[in-house]
Amino acid sequence: METTRRDFIKISSLGAGGVALTSTTIPLSGIFGKKKPALDDEKLTKIPTYCDICFWKCAAWAFVDATGKIRKLEGNKNDLLDRGRLCPRGTGGIGAYYDDDRLKTPLVRIEEDGEQVFKEASWEEALDLVANKMKEIKEKHGPESFALLKHGSPGKHFAHLFQAYGSNTIAEPAFAQCRGPRDVGFKLTFGKPPGSPENTDLRDAKCIVLIGSHIGENMHNSQVQELSDAIDKGVSIITVDPRLSTVANKSKFWLPIRPSTDMALLLSWMHVLIYEELYDKEYVEKNTTGFEELKKHVRQFTPEWAYPITDIKPEMIRKSAREMAISAPSTIVHPGRHVVWYGDDTQRSRAIAILNALLGSWGRRGGFYFSEKMRIPKYPQPPYPKPKWDAHTLSHHFPFANHGVTGDVIKASLIEKTKEHHVKAWMVAGTNLTKSVPERAVIESAINELEFLVVVDTMPMEITGYADVILPECTYLERYDQLRNSSWRTPSVALRMPAVKPKYQSKPAWWMAKQLGERLGLQDYFDYEDYEEVIKWQLEHVGTSLEEMKHLGVKNYDRRSKNLYMDEKATQKFKTPSGKIELYSQKLKDAGFEPFPVYKEHERPPKNYLRMIYGRAPMHTFSKTVNNPYLNELKNENLLWINPRVAKKWNLHYGQKVWLKNQDGVISTFPIKVRMTERIRWDSIYMVHGFGHNNKNLTRAYSKGASDTKLISKILTDPIMGGTGLRGNFVTILTEEPTKNIES
Repeated sequence: METTRRDFIKISSLGAGGVALTSTTIPLSGIFGKKKPALDDEKLTKIPTYCDICFWKCAAWAFVDATGKIRKLEGNKNDLLDRGRLCPRGTGGIGAYYDDDRLKTPLVRIEEDGEQVFKEASWEEALDLVANKMKEIKEKHGPESFALLKHGSPGKHFAHLFQAYGSNTIAEPAFAQCRGPRDVGFKLTFGKPPGSPENTDLRDAKCIVLIGSHIGENMHNSQVQELSDAIDKGVSIITVDPRLSTVANKSKFWLPIRPSTDMALLLSWMHVLIYEELYDKEYVEKNTTGFEELKKHVRQFTPEWAYPITDIKPEMIRKSAREMAISAPSTIVHPGRHVVWYGDDTQRSRAIAILNALLGSWGRRGGFYFSEKMRIPKYPQPPYPKPKWDAHTLSHHFPFANHGVTGDVIKASLIEKTKEHHVKAWMVAGTNLTKSVPERAVIESAINELEFLVVVDTMPMEITGYADVILPECTYLERYDQLRNSSWRTPSVALRMPAVKPKYQSKPAWWMAKQLGERLGLQDYFDYEDYEEVIKWQLEHVGTSLEEMKHLGVKNYDRRSKNLYMDEKATQKFKTPSGKIELYSQKLKDAGFEPFPVYKEHERPPKNYLRMIYGRAPMHTFSKTVNNPYLNELKNENLLWINPRVAKKWNLHYGQKVWLKNQDGVISTFPIKVRMTERIRWDSIYMVHGFGHNNKNLTRAYSKGASDTKLISKILTDPIMGGTGLRGNFVTILTEEPTKNIES
């Protein structure tokens, strides 16, 4: 194997794993097991927090005993997002704190006896090195050449640092790899995206349409609870999915669509609603523009036209469309999340938005409500310097990319790909980049050309092995963070404060950002000794106090102005160029795209290959939680869902270990066990995302299951906003270990 300038280093025992354990390490069996008897809540101290295991950020209480140990987590009953009930991930969040595989001390890459290794470093040494490199990059190439690739709370703190430093070369995988196409598609139609959490009025819906949206498996807490309540009230569910998901099992209609043909179904539903005159005529006439053009556009897209494309029979298309119309406007065609599929994803999201407009659901009870959040003032600081170029500059070829596209930042780090704006260094904060972003070979090539890479994480994730400096972040239970400012039916603010002191040598991201800022001469942007001062100042400006919030944890406020739903008597003004819901998009037309969604045929699996479909598990968040000692017990590996017809043809049996090879010859590092089930179409396989870790320091996650990300080598790029369509990859099954074949 050829040696690169920056080898992947296995962290070994330095800064992670068992060697660094101290007397403060608590045996996992002793936290909730018989060795530690349960204590009455009266004997425990309640500390407010909000969960960081996923982005839903449910408010919670951490219960701490007299010895300073966290004994349990509970939802905050006053929180609108969880109503006092945490999901499995949330209750297992305590495992992130007690995980003895955590990063424990700063690590610095050095060369020793001709080999690259990590050595333990003091915080002063590590931060001095990072700050000096930031100064060096700024002097040689400009601050814009230092990029931040981030996610979640730590990413926000470092985004503040980078903007003060002069770089807005900032990107987050969640845009191009998750919900960007949805947000752009809805904004083009309604003038605003559907939000996070989504402004879906599930609790009052009479019909819910889910297209590749697995509520119940993705465990977005409030949505799962509201969907459960709606099911109890007899809601009608239509699920479009090649797999019988958990929610499909509760559906009135399950449409096992041929993968990649969703657009054809959406267009045929529009045809039925319009030509059977089932759409909301008064709503469409009053609030939309482009209806007559849309009617002409969908005339040819009959259910009979869609049937040979989608495998959904015409009568089923008509029945399901009529089901939506009967319940309208209390019908939601859910916008979904992680909608980067086939490269036409913005247009598919536009089609979903247009369907909701035809049903009159936007701004109506049981459809989409108008969300509201608090106006929390920004802590006083100087204005940021204006960079010469930024992440948007790198993505100029995607006219509707309103956030940085991670893939473009990565490619700008490759010398042969860059003519003008060259990225020379990265900070990666809160995202396991090689698991969250596809095309690993491109990522590794880019990393090898960087002058510097610093990684901030709580765990020794794979991306840490490529770093020059590793900075160990403490978990959310050990730190202050930004106030949670939720966009919901009514505004609410939640507090996260340390329940316990940081373990080992880990530190909060706000502290790291401040320390680096001061070393860079940016003290004026960090005019506080402790982040608690920022929070205290902000809370006082929203009519409460830090002391009150320590007691409440979360505070709900009255809506300030606009109604929860549309005023039927007034004229609604939408934030679009026309002021109306734009069925026909002139903005897309002017940019050289189709003004209406169109169906384009996508590649089908080659002979002896199956389409690879991946999804979520209710107890895990991507690859982030697979090593969590409590959540790992709930699910420690993924399985390969395969239809029994195919399994019989290939002579596979239940529980058999197999390897997957994709269309480009990429083979899974580890095997995955077969699960034969009729719940998946014959032309596809399904696996849960986030498994197949190859870092041995993740002692519970290492080698368990297969990594779907590794097998995604073909990207179907959305030309509108740069989304990376990931569902155009196909796999075949190998029954013998590939390395043995090579050796023989």
